[in-house]
Amino acid sequence: MKNLLLSGVAAIVLPGAALANCPAVTVENAQGVAPGAFPQQYDLAEFEAAADCKLTLAANPAMAKLNARIFGNPELPALAERLPAEPLVAAPYTSVGKYGGQFDALSNATESGTSDFLSVRHTSLVRYTDDLQTIVPHVAKSFTWNDDFTQLTVELRAGHKWSDGAAFTSADIVFWYNNLMMDTNVIAEAKGYALAGGEPMEVVALDETTVQFNLKAPKPGLIETFAAQYVQPYQPVHFLGQFHPAINADADAKAQALGYENGYDLIKAYYGNSDWADTPSPMLTAGDKLAGLPKHATPTLESHIVVNETAEGRHYVANPYFFMVDTAGNQLPYINELDEVYIGDEEVRTLKLLNGEVDYKSQAVNLSSAPVLLEGQEKGGYAIDVRPTISMPALGFNLTHDNEAMRAVFNDIRFRTAMSVAINRDEINETVYFGLGTPQQYVGFSPLPDYVDAKWASHEAEFDAAKANALLDEMGLVDADGDGDRDLPNGEPFTLNWQFATQAAPAQLVELVAQNWTDVGVTTNIKEVTSDEYRSAQSSNKLDVVNWVVGQPAGAILGDNQLWTPPFSDYFGARPAMGWGEYISSNGAEGIEPPAWAMSLIDDINAFQSTQPGSDAQKEIGARMVETMTSSLTFIGVVSAPAPIYVSTKLNNVPQFKTSSYEFYRTYPYRPAQWWLSE
Repeated sequence: MKNLLLSGVAAIVLPGAALANCPAVTVENAQGVAPGAFPQQYDLAEFEAAADCKLTLAANPAMAKLNARIFGNPELPALAERLPAEPLVAAPYTSVGKYGGQFDALSNATESGTSDFLSVRHTSLVRYTDDLQTIVPHVAKSFTWNDDFTQLTVELRAGHKWSDGAAFTSADIVFWYNNLMMDTNVIAEAKGYALAGGEPMEVVALDETTVQFNLKAPKPGLIETFAAQYVQPYQPVHFLGQFHPAINADADAKAQALGYENGYDLIKAYYGNSDWADTPSPMLTAGDKLAGLPKHATPTLESHIVVNETAEGRHYVANPYFFMVDTAGNQLPYINELDEVYIGDEEVRTLKLLNGEVDYKSQAVNLSSAPVLLEGQEKGGYAIDVRPTISMPALGFNLTHDNEAMRAVFNDIRFRTAMSVAINRDEINETVYFGLGTPQQYVGFSPLPDYVDAKWASHEAEFDAAKANALLDEMGLVDADGDGDRDLPNGEPFTLNWQFATQAAPAQLVELVAQNWTDVGVTTNIKEVTSDEYRSAQSSNKLDVVNWVVGQPAGAILGDNQLWTPPFSDYFGARPAMGWGEYISSNGAEGIEPPAWAMSLIDDINAFQSTQPGSDAQKEIGARMVETMTSSLTFIGVVSAPAPIYVSTKLNNVPQFKTSSYEFYRTYPYRPAQWWLSE
């Protein structure tokens, strides 16, 4: 991970000045203009100096009409009053775009299969460039670490505005951290990435454009979290703060007048009870309660803002105050509107893709769909690119199951080993992934760092039905009643009920694994459910088998500890240890005490994040983490395989993605604000 820091740049040219045209620099054709401090982007004065020109700023001619559709927005001021004093100048990949059009998106449901679409309009303080190695400023103008990674200083762009025209300042970052992330009335338990060494940070506004994160332990991965996850470390204090009891003494009264129990109740209607950016907006959940407010959405810094939401989907228009321009001076984004439709059925989604009704899709497009999608490219007007992935389908068993006999079986390493070696990964690779994948064990890191013994990638991953049967027999999981199926040691029938969502794994993979397990006497019944149904059952601790796509690159692990701390994920992933998580959250007052190996992972992930990146000490900790995680078989890996990326031929300036992965936040490194649609 390379963190590049911006040197000082001059101020924007004054509004109304006569400016000469600048060369329309693209990544493909730099036209002799030297690159800036960061790849594919400049601050305005930096670009003007490099190109020896003055940039003429130009607005989308449809912006006034789009702005009128944003509930509560004031009449549109001039472009110079909407942009920051130093807007970010983006060099398009191949061409300066044309304004207009509607980008058609496809999701499974609200909060299901949506992150690829969310990433199209996403912003954060920083982002990865498309090399997936370099972190550069985005919303932030610059960022600087001190020598030991205990103090991060972020400089914002003067004059930057929210989508309603209100000033965006350092106070919005302080509000996000102190009054949302750290307020248990909003988020019951602090997220691991918001802590350093397990302790809260101090977030301080030094002035309107400078904010400082002071950490009690080193955490260089904090900036990576902002670059590669959906986290947006700012929220509009001018809007949400009026209903926050810690900020406004009249907050509860204001909320009650609008039909809410108190201010926190109203805040949750907008912000949800987590930091996930995809919770339904009040226009869907609150009815007429917020008639006097811009109820359609919280003001945003993203490229587009939602203006309509139903149970069937959402509709967005371009943000009139978006902070980026291209090298010809045109305010981004180019695309006027985004339309998102929810389709829960995988076959119907595939049909819509075949018909060319979608402009981009990667999430929940399984490799098993690739042959039919490849065949339909020309007719449907789209292209399919099969790209590597980072995370992989992984399985686990409910280690804190309500049934104590089942819990005892699941916690026996012999059982987890047996179920791993019972899986015929080579057959799954050939049948489900056309031989394009790599059968392997789940190791926590993806890819496996070179300082970790490669043996862990194949740990108990060889197909060996005889070994599986022997281990199950040794445990006393025998056919006690003669019906051909194994029973629990207490004589009760032993059957696994596996609820799965195709967002997590192809149905064919689940069918083959279930048959493998049934073949060794562990009857496994499968049932396809929606992602929401899966997550609800998991939250209620009602699952026998958990599964999702799991894995993180080392950079992400530097900032995020959730895959290493019970229950080993959040609401949206696979959580095989709900009771252990409850025990840790309650300091032992509730839940089930985790074993020593699980507690050791907590210590190790905190130490890994606080140790100098690349040092021998950190490598030693990382290797130990892999050994602990993999030898425990908390998660059982199956096959790491590539996945299709679908892009309409009408969509321009889209480069080839390096991965089809959530782990760098999907499209975010590929700068979708400069994508544009041909007619």
